[in-house]
Amino acid sequence: MTQIYPRFEGKTVLVTGAGTGFGAEIAVRAAQEGAKVAVHYRSSRAGAEKTLERIREAGSDGILVQGDIGSWDEIRRMADEVWEAFGTLDVLVNNVGDVSSEQMSWRELTQEALDAVVDIDVKGTLLMTHEFGERMLEQPGGGNIVNVGSTVIVRGSPRAPQYAAAKYAILGITKSYAKVLAPKVRVNTFAPGFMETERLLQREDWKSGRREVLISQTPMGHIPPPEFVAGTCLWLATDEAAHLTGSYMLADGGFNMVGA
Repeated sequence: MTQIYPRFEGKTVLVTGAGTGFGAEIAVRAAQEGAKVAVHYRSSRAGAEKTLERIREAGSDGILVQGDIGSWDEIRRMADEVWEAFGTLDVLVNNVGDVSSEQMSWRELTQEALDAVVDIDVKGTLLMTHEFGERMLEQPGGGNIVNVGSTVIVRGSPRAPQYAAAKYAILGITKSYAKVLAPKVRVNTFAPGFMETERLLQREDWKSGRREVLISQTPMGHIPPPEFVAGTCLWLATDEAAHLTGSYMLADGGFNMVGA
């Protein structure tokens, strides 16, 4: 079993899209490491309540924060709620994103699917980073922002090109705000590879053999569950990563191996 260290003792963390999947596991892991956690959701209240219950079972506490990250007014309201509850926010994990999971081919692209991905993945990430980053800049301790990206930017996506484009945009958001908010607030992108979330397990291509193909091409030889890399994501917000900002960190079992 992975050793859990109290890296966030006395800290506060907000995770967007924390009602299910990777976001829920990041939120629970932060609680296991000592943080109080704000659990964001848009429509999955039942999932968010379950995440908050797991946070309390881990010996910590938190709050639920509901809102549409596509709306700046709602983002401001959510920020007010977080600061009112905690008095400060040390870490923001911008996890929420639209992956167009029902789309199996680029030929299936619709205006609605394009707009949904851009509104959530691009506009939402930018506005959350902007609003929360500005407030972190004004507080004594600064803060950390981790934007959850994707390895899809390395290879592109014949399935959903709008998703690859949106995730590429997150790199520009990360680098821009890393410069604007430094040195008090660090901003980094964490890029997990495929993780066996419930959403992925239900995809038609996953059921029809793609999982086995990807495993055969992955040096580490497996596709992990989301809790396997939640701690890696949070590492970017620890003091151990204090000299990292504007970075893009892969955690994909060696599938892409990009770099110098």
